[in-house]
Order: sequence, then structure tokens, then C-alpha cells
Amino acid sequence: MHTLPRTNSKGRRRSVRHGAIGIGLGLALAAWGNAPASAKSFDYVGWDSYLGGAESAQYSSLDQVNKSNVTQLQVAWTYQVPGRQPPRFNPLVVGDTMYIIGPDGALVALDAATGTEKWRHVYPGRIGARGMNYWQSADGKDRRLLFVNNGALRAVSADTGEPITSFGTNGGVDLRVGFEGDITKIPVLNTDNPGRIYKNLIIMSLPAGAYDYKSSPADIHAYDIRTGKIAWVFHVVPRKGEFGSDTWPDGNRELLGGIHNWSESTIDDQAGVMFIPTGTARYDFYGGNRPGNNLFANSILALDAKTGKRLWHFQTVHHDLWDYDIPQAPKLLTIKHDGKNVPVLVQATKQGFVFVLDRRTGKPIWPVEERPVPKSDTPGEKTSPTQPFPTWPKPFARQSFTEADINPYIPQADQDKLHELFKTARNEGLFTPPSLQGTISMPGHNGGANWGTSAVDPVHGRFFVMAKQLPTFDKLILDKRPVALEQMPNGGGDVQPYKSAVNFMLQSNSLPAISPPWSTITAYDMNTGNIIWQVPDGEVPAVAQQGVKDTGSQAPRGSPVVTGGGLLFIGTSSDRKFRARDQDTGKVLWEYDLPAASEGVPAVYQLGGREYIVVPVGGDGLFSAVQPNMPKPGPSQYIAFALPAAKK
Repeated sequence: MHTLPRTNSKGRRRSVRHGAIGIGLGLALAAWGNAPASAKSFDYVGWDSYLGGAESAQYSSLDQVNKSNVTQLQVAWTYQVPGRQPPRFNPLVVGDTMYIIGPDGALVALDAATGTEKWRHVYPGRIGARGMNYWQSADGKDRRLLFVNNGALRAVSADTGEPITSFGTNGGVDLRVGFEGDITKIPVLNTDNPGRIYKNLIIMSLPAGAYDYKSSPADIHAYDIRTGKIAWVFHVVPRKGEFGSDTWPDGNRELLGGIHNWSESTIDDQAGVMFIPTGTARYDFYGGNRPGNNLFANSILALDAKTGKRLWHFQTVHHDLWDYDIPQAPKLLTIKHDGKNVPVLVQATKQGFVFVLDRRTGKPIWPVEERPVPKSDTPGEKTSPTQPFPTWPKPFARQSFTEADINPYIPQADQDKLHELFKTARNEGLFTPPSLQGTISMPGHNGGANWGTSAVDPVHGRFFVMAKQLPTFDKLILDKRPVALEQMPNGGGDVQPYKSAVNFMLQSNSLPAISPPWSTITAYDMNTGNIIWQVPDGEVPAVAQQGVKDTGSQAPRGSPVVTGGGLLFIGTSSDRKFRARDQDTGKVLWEYDLPAASEGVPAVYQLGGREYIVVPVGGDGLFSAVQPNMPKPGPSQYIAFALPAAKK
């Protein structure tokens, strides 16, 4: 555990407001001193980590499948995974073996060329649903898989799936270890964020523990992969005396939590820097009990991966009241800016913004302005007077919802009710606070970007992001139960436990209140920040049957991968398609009818001279009710696509 030195008050105030800070800056610049600036410094061939690699690119340099032959893709193999939850797991491929979450949540090793099962191992409780990590010793004799299972970080043999008993206690480390006090009072901590490996450390972002006012801080722990011992801890809610402490109230600091990196993270292993996008402080929609900007909530944290020391941070939302956590891994590119090669970090957000920062310093490549935003009228709430707005690039998602945008494909009675709602709801644009009369928020907290929904082409300096266009109605209701106030840190007087139900404004026919497109894919040239193209991401069959095409899929959670063959692959849910698009234009070059929805990140790899694209398939997707005329989904499975095998 470490405490960072404090700056003078002027420097501290400036950094809190504008984000990028100078503490550890010399260390940050030194970290890049010997690091190559070329995109070739990362491995883009294998797929042995979540999202392809620790740099989270969702990019494969493989080009056997390309624009000239993608129409010849066919199913190479399938592997069914019956169970309670459809698969969202991003497969890992090491050598000729693929690792997935299989039937009934078992850990399964497959022959990556045929889909034939090699072994499976069942662990009690659930395994993190989105990914895991692979590590091997320098001599290659010790090969491990590391993942979250039933509240513990586990290490197992990559050869057999058997626990490595020398790791922690009988192969596992309780994620609560490292918190002060009686850890049994903290709920068991489970997360779908698989963490990241740096050399002999695995760096894990802990979950918040509770979706309520009283929760545990989601600290960041680094563990020795060989022993399970904690190497360092970073406090996402600063302790007294640590930098950022003055952005929180003094009372009940240990009960103020959240700030969890529930989604994903990224490592620049050449520079030894971990980039962690953090979440909202609890409670998500009311913060009267936590006045201040609440560092390090809603921030991009740059940490020394070896020591956990903060190099810089950039806060994208001050005193969040909208659940605008940063929902996905930052992407790393080297762009040409002002005639120089600049290593940058590209961060998409739920608000539809793209923040582009010099990843050595956290300084924005293009100006980010602090602009006045609407003030809360809820008793006890103290909103931030300004919020950060990137001046460039342009947003990739719509940021307002007016009466002119009401969906024409919902029943007239629903349209009439929405017109009445607009007369009473607060609706003053982005960052309108939740309110007692109700607030229309666009994008809502499940709009814009989300986990796994962006990818980069490091060769051409391009950034691709899939976005949901989905408003919410945020109406605060006072929880009058005595226990609710008792469990609210710093509550009392005007500060009361207000709550807001999740309301995605879905209408009686299950379509959104807002007009299409309901999801889009946007391509940026990050050398200039210009949008190259933007297209709807699929369709909704119930509307397409009326002759209305290209509406975008309803609430898709399929993620893009980009390849050296000039392609972008992505799956959708409401229309059950897997598509290959031309990276240059967004045009669909090939599509395949899936037996069910696809949610999650495909994997791309090559084995035996043949390139494979594997996609998780199962269920109806996030909002199954939008598909009343769709057949029952087929079995959950992984489907591998490849070009026809060469004749021997």
C-alpha cells in the first residue's frame, strides 16, 4: 500500500477540475523513454488475452480472410455450451488450444482447429463471464490460466485445468483480502472484468460490492502470479492525506464506494503503464452525501504497472449523477499530430464522446472545455457547475432527445403519452440532473459506448465504435424506510436516500421512445479526428417487415474486431446476424444468419495455415421482447468461421 505526495493547493485544484495532472509526470515520461512509438511494438497476431492482447486493440493483423474472399467464409466447427446464461466469453487461444466457458459454466479446453473438447473442469460458483488471462514462465514450463471464480482470483494449470495449490490458499485468493477491518462484512466480490497481466503480476480491479449508498471502494490490487500475494494496492477513493482526498467529504470515508472498473482495462506493456477506466461513485443518481468531484470516479487512471503509483489521471465526469462510468478499455494508437508521431489513448464514453489523450502525460490532443451544465433542484444535491466537453472529434452518439425525435414506429397512444411527458420532465440537454419530476437523459446510462464495443486499426490510425442510441427516464423517489437512511453515509437533513428505477423508455411494442437509428458503427481517422463513415448496425425484424430498413439493431452488445484483411466483423442480437464490413466504407460484404443473438467479442487466430473467426452465440440479447416474431433462439454455442480448407 502506498501514499502519494501532495501537491500545492493550486496545483491540486487545477488537476481535479481539468483532469490531467503532473504528479509522477517525470516517471510517466521516463516510462516511454525507451518504448517504441510504432504500432508494431504490440503483438497483433495472437489472441491469448481478452480483447486479443493486453493493449485491448480488438485487432488482428491476419489477412488470409480479406475483402476479396470474405464471401467464401463458411462454418468450420461449432461447440455447444448449454447452461443458464448465453455465452459472452471472449475465447483465448494459446498454441493449438482454445479456452472458453463451456457447458454449465465449466472451464473447457478445445482443439482450436476442430472444436473438439480436450478437457473440462467444473469449479463451484460462477466464473467471470467475459474473459480470463493466460501466463507462462520464462522457460514455458509453468503455464497458468487466471480468472475470477466465486469471489476469488484462481490460478489453474493451462494443461489440465487443475488448481495450482501453491497460489494463495489451495489455488485461490479471496478478493476481499487487502481491505482494512473485518472483510467478512464485505459481500463476496465477483466481477466479469478479467484484469490484466504485466510480467509476473496480475492487476485486478475489484467490484463495488453493493449497488447502494453504502458500498466498498473498488480498489485496484496487483497480485504475484506465482504466489497470490498482494504486490500493491491503489485506493480509488483516496484515503486522508492522499491526492484527491479533498474531493470527498471527511465523514464516513470508508463507507463511500463504487468507482469500480467493472468493464475492462489496458496495459502498454512496452512502457509498463496500466490504464484503468473507472466507474461511478455510489449512489449512481444522487450524490448529496458525497459533495465534491469524487476522484477517482469516472476517470482514466494511468498507473505504473510495477508499483501502482499514479502517473496521471483524467476525469471525464465530475460528481457523476447519471451512471456515466467509463464502460470500456482505452485503446492505444500512435497518430501523426502536428507533424510528430504521438502515442495516444482513445477513450469512448457512454455520453458519446471520444477523449483523445497523449498517453505519456494525459494531456488532451484536442482541447477539452469545461462548460456550464444544468443545476440540480433536488434537496441536498450539489452538482458540479461544469463538465468536460471534447471540442474534437465530434460525438459518435446523439446527445439530445426532443419531441421531434419521438419514434414514429410506436403506437399513437404511446406517442401521445411521450408528448405529455415532455411537458413536465426536465430535458435541458446532456448532463441534466436526475430530478423528482423526472429527467430525460440522452444518451442514457446504457447508451453510447459499452464494454467491448470499440476497436482500432493501428496501421492506419483508425478507431471504430459501436453505440446504442438509448435514452433513459431518471426519476428520483425518496426511500422512506428508516433502514435506508441508516445505511446512507452522511445522510440526514436535506440529504436523504433518493433512488431511481431503471427506465429505458421502452414502449408498448418494446421499441425505444426515440426514432432510429437505434445503434450505429462510427469510424474515425484519429490522425485528424474526422469521421470517415457512420452506418446503422443491423436491423429490427419487426420494423424491417414494414419496409423500414437500416434502423440499427435494438440494444446490441456484439463487439467489433478489425483485421489486416481490411475487414470489421461484428454480431448483432435483434436480427441475429454476423457481418463482415469493409473497413474503408462500412459496407456489408458478407453476412451470416445466426441461430441466436451474438453478444461479446469474437476471437481471430490462425492455426495450421488457416485463419479462424470465432463468435459466441446464444439467447435473445439484452431486450428479448423486441423480437416477438422471431423463432425461439437455437442452442448456445461458439461458431468458428474460416475459408474452405485447402484440398490435400
